[in-house]
Amino acid sequence: MVTAAHRMMPPMEYVRLHDEAAGLDGVIAIHSTARGPAAGGCRLWTYPDANAAMVDAFRLAEGMSYKNAMAELPFGGGKAVLRKPEGKFDRRALFEAFGAAIEKLDGRYVTAEDVGTSVADMEFVANKTRHVAGRTSRPGFAGGDPSPWTALGVFEAMKAAVQFRFGSGLSGVTVAVQGVGNVGGDLCRRLHEAGARLILADIDAERCTALAREFDADVASIDDIAQADADVFAPCALGGALNEKSVASLKAGLVCGAANNQLAEPGIAKTLLERGIAYAPDYVVNAGGIINVSAEYLGESVEDVRTRTMKIGPRTAGILEEAARDNLPPSVVADRMAERLMSRPIADVA
Repeated sequence: MVTAAHRMMPPMEYVRLHDEAAGLDGVIAIHSTARGPAAGGCRLWTYPDANAAMVDAFRLAEGMSYKNAMAELPFGGGKAVLRKPEGKFDRRALFEAFGAAIEKLDGRYVTAEDVGTSVADMEFVANKTRHVAGRTSRPGFAGGDPSPWTALGVFEAMKAAVQFRFGSGLSGVTVAVQGVGNVGGDLCRRLHEAGARLILADIDAERCTALAREFDADVASIDDIAQADADVFAPCALGGALNEKSVASLKAGLVCGAANNQLAEPGIAKTLLERGIAYAPDYVVNAGGIINVSAEYLGESVEDVRTRTMKIGPRTAGILEEAARDNLPPSVVADRMAERLMSRPIADVA
């Protein structure tokens, strides 16, 4: 998610994770603790080697520092990236070993679920440490699967961004959604209910077809979705969807989606600006999940989560308006705002 050259400062700490018996192989990257403990989810994914996992962990941890600051949360940025074992493996053993590693960090890192992990996995982590969220929700308190909150934040951001870019509501707007998993699928439901027309793509063809039937949507291939004839392109899968090739043929006038690290390289932000394509910065748009995680860890209510998540739309609109006024990429404007917030540390959360 690096959107400017100055966004390449190294993390404060890398913690190598290895427990052969449990199948644990990965890394925790702690990027910043200026505003509080480093908070960010745990990703379980197939990486070709340990170095690839470490690079991804750094980029994601850095993004969490900016995301948490922009959402005005009392946390810094961190991320755990675990390499998925080949074949069958014992999830309980793996995530309990991960929890034990977190416990050794004395509260400097707080985890939750991310791509490839679940509420059940976080319950295993909780057997070994209290520095975990995204667990089974309790009546009256925040918790549980954060993906619906992520989807709500993206939906509110898209409403604001569509109003800014096209001067209209979502009804009749065509949205090309790349990735219809937990977040993308929930977003599609909200968009369908708002009257948007959908074009869907996902690596899971069966899931994509089922949702297309449910929402009366068209289906495109993963390779072609960025070039779909749509008003809005919504990347909701893994990162890097916006590269020189995809942006050159992008027909949408607005990019607004749930994926992290949407810009494949820093220069893409300028390319989007030059082509007149509005870009809603990913870490601003997709903060609903970490807002829920934060509230759960702090013992706050569901209404606290809703109140903070509903601020994502106005925040997105403010960034787009300032960027247009100053003729800057919105990602640069968002970075500057986040960095100002990070420069004013707040009390640690224990």
